[in-house]
Amino acid sequence: MSKLRFRVVEKAFHKKPVEVASPATRPSEYFAKYVFNREKMFKYLPSNVYAKLIDVIDNGATLDRSIANAVADGMKKWAIELGVTHYTHWFQPLTEGTAEKHDAFVEHDGKGGMLEEFSGKLLVQQESDGSSFPNGGIRNTFEARGYSAWDPSSPVFVVDDTLCIPTVFIAYTGESLDYKAPLLKALRAVNKAALDVMHYFDPSVKKIISYLGWEQEYFLVDEGLYAARPDLLLTGRTLMGHEASKNQQLEDHYFGAIPTRVAAFMKDLEIQSLELGIPVKTRHNEVAPNQFELAPIYEECNLAVDHNMLVMSLMRKVARNHGFRVLLHEKPFKGVNGSGKHNNWSLGTSTGTLLMAPGKTSEENLRFITFVVNTLMAVYRHNGLLKASIMSATNTHRLGGHEAPPAIISSFLGTQLSKVLDHLEESTNDDLVSLGGKQGMKLDIPQIPELLIDNTDRNRTSPFAFTGNRFEFRAPGSEANCASAMIALNTAVAEQLIEFKKEVDELIEQGEPKISAIIQVVRKCIKECKPIRFDGNGYSDEWKVEAARRGLDCETSCPVIFDNYLKPESIRMFESTGVMTRKELEARNEVKWDMYTKKIQIEARVLGDLVMNHVVPVAIEYQTKLIDNAYKMKSLFSEEEAQTLSAENLAIIKEISEHTSFIKKHVDEMVEARKVANRITSEREKAIAYHDTVAPMLEQIRYHIDKLELIVDDQMWTLPKYRELLFVR
Repeated sequence: MSKLRFRVVEKAFHKKPVEVASPATRPSEYFAKYVFNREKMFKYLPSNVYAKLIDVIDNGATLDRSIANAVADGMKKWAIELGVTHYTHWFQPLTEGTAEKHDAFVEHDGKGGMLEEFSGKLLVQQESDGSSFPNGGIRNTFEARGYSAWDPSSPVFVVDDTLCIPTVFIAYTGESLDYKAPLLKALRAVNKAALDVMHYFDPSVKKIISYLGWEQEYFLVDEGLYAARPDLLLTGRTLMGHEASKNQQLEDHYFGAIPTRVAAFMKDLEIQSLELGIPVKTRHNEVAPNQFELAPIYEECNLAVDHNMLVMSLMRKVARNHGFRVLLHEKPFKGVNGSGKHNNWSLGTSTGTLLMAPGKTSEENLRFITFVVNTLMAVYRHNGLLKASIMSATNTHRLGGHEAPPAIISSFLGTQLSKVLDHLEESTNDDLVSLGGKQGMKLDIPQIPELLIDNTDRNRTSPFAFTGNRFEFRAPGSEANCASAMIALNTAVAEQLIEFKKEVDELIEQGEPKISAIIQVVRKCIKECKPIRFDGNGYSDEWKVEAARRGLDCETSCPVIFDNYLKPESIRMFESTGVMTRKELEARNEVKWDMYTKKIQIEARVLGDLVMNHVVPVAIEYQTKLIDNAYKMKSLFSEEEAQTLSAENLAIIKEISEHTSFIKKHVDEMVEARKVANRITSEREKAIAYHDTVAPMLEQIRYHIDKLELIVDDQMWTLPKYRELLFVR
């Protein structure tokens, strides 16, 4: 082992867990300690201001700017009591991360001194440089103005000495430059559309809520080892590295005992998350070595997205305090499972009724089937768009890798629900069927009795699986912003529910009874969306053929998949629901193509640097030693004996030459391919060129590097290997 590698590995080996001071109280007592929630609002705001603000949060009422100063003053008092000195508008630009600019609570007092100041104007709106964030051409360098505007539906919180105000980020010309603005519009659209359909079953319901429960997978790596791997540092994944002899093949890591150092990190992370109002609940070892998962209780979708973005930032911070670096790349290590972010999605009423859960009466079960079938229809009509919403340069390494859902969107329902829909499709209103289950089930159309749903297996290869009272969208990647998938899904469901209600109302106007009209349209939808339902093995080659036959989107090129955003049906969907305009969609695709290109470009540059500064010099140095050894053998042995003894060395010398020659030749070709692609002016065509010509070379070059790693003397190899990176010490 090289001296450098020995030092960083030895340092990692002797790491001791950081002691985490346990709060003296129970989690329920310090939960949301640093959140300006309703309890704090009630305490720090005048009663009339509190009532108006709650109306905005609960009912979507227009924010009255006249109360802004009172709200800001209450926030400031609360924050200063916590030692806060600054505030920031916290938003989510199209970088997949968050952004913030901190300003102090200070203004001149007019007497040569300073005073703490925070007005309603500063709370509600601020200006930022709209051209310095990815914007797809909406803002030019000389057109810099952009605005961040307070989102009252997501509570203000404190991190360190800063009051963080969740905001949307829009251009001076009104277009959204972030994820939150279109997400809020999508949630508004699905609320209205679902509410209209829900009124068929319960006219008293006043609001429909979109719920999200994310499951965050991640890797931990010792900080010293991470720093010694430029590829991890600069790209988030290992661009080279031979598999360790032992990785996940014994299946002994999943749900295993959590390593002591990791448990200390998890405890610290959970305490800080709970203090920020993030209701984290589940932690465990994942399948791959050094891979773990964190999951909260489900929340309202907008708040859940904010909490996921916040927890990813928090993970990075807490990990460093424990001598780790957290890896959120979807595939940081070759040969072991990658990381996803399962999005558990459902709709519910403000009174707590889940629309995706079966009930105890015929009407409740018809409501359940109605919303499930409309969701399936939305996924079927826009399966390509949903795939585009979770696709990225990083997630392509994970999808379809016999560890994650395939890059074909389909939905698993399970035996019980599939039989219900199949029967409904084929039946007449007076049919009666007895279906097997834990207790058996009778289905009478339209008089539908209680359904027993949760008595079937799960399908981990399904990208969009029904799991009892929700759908689990398993395809999003671990470092993605959940909002991307949630914008597409909620908008698609809203559009479908609008169409469903239109068809049902037409039948009712023609004299059809309400229940009969609903069943007729549901039956039509079941037949139409049948191609999206698949309960088999999503990893099989047979499914790829079958999916293509069914007309599902089977495209695998990431840049081409992004085209789904600009298909006429997608533009029509987003514009008709008021979520995004054609201009916004075109701009976002420009950002997506540009981001894809830059990520592959960075990886290619990093790999080229590693090859020329680490791999090839070390390989040649070792080769030189072997050559020197071969010459020395001639002076010690007879020619015949020396030839026999050095035969193995000569074979290794030749193999090293073959690998280094291939690597150097193809690195040069990769540089030329980049130059050719960089001359393309169209962002789409440039991204496609990088996908088709540059990206494949990364794997070709890696194959030969990994072979050299096995050959070269371990004491000479400068970069930490998988056997060192993948196991916490």
